[in-house]
Amino acid sequence: MTITLDHIRPHPLPDVPSAVWGRQTTIESGAGYLVTAPSGKGKSTLLHIMYGLRTDYDGVLEFDGRPALSMDPDQWADIRSHRLAVVYQDLRLFGHLTARQNIEIKRQLAPRIDASRAVEMATQLGIAGVLDQAASTLSYGQRQRVAIIRALCQPFEMLLLDEPFSHLDADNIGLAKDLIREACEDQGAGYVLVSLGPDYGFSFNHHLTL
Repeated sequence: MTITLDHIRPHPLPDVPSAVWGRQTTIESGAGYLVTAPSGKGKSTLLHIMYGLRTDYDGVLEFDGRPALSMDPDQWADIRSHRLAVVYQDLRLFGHLTARQNIEIKRQLAPRIDASRAVEMATQLGIAGVLDQAASTLSYGQRQRVAIIRALCQPFEMLLLDEPFSHLDADNIGLAKDLIREACEDQGAGYVLVSLGPDYGFSFNHHLTL
């Protein structure tokens, strides 16, 4: 997968110099990208544009040379189910469903792993004991780990990570990082991590500053 941001400028952001906004930037699957910036500079906006959630921008976003704005809902659904995975900063879990159900909804759409492997991942991240609790009852750190597993259940060529470790301690960050690295290596996938600054020990091919 090649994602090209051709002189993208989000409408809500001021017209200021950036390594991404107003330039041509290419994101390639198989590579790691760290995007850093202070709050309010558009880190989440960048991922939302790449995931097709926002269209309020000037410029052109392309997937393998195809303009994103020309794609219909079915084409976007296919990309989000098979090529592009995301861990949102606000997680976007269904609070009334259990942790297990939140994971299974995504896993069953395009299974990359079976249900037993999803439980193994939960065990690795220390949340197997809360899988049958409503997501709304979990701590934020537990919910972050559920969101990470949910994203890793599907096939993908690029993984978008929006401050995915903000409520995890160093040990749990290390465990989550190992799962993410394994899933990316298994599929030859790339990843884009947006952060206020920390790189969390990942290996990056590119560092972009907003």
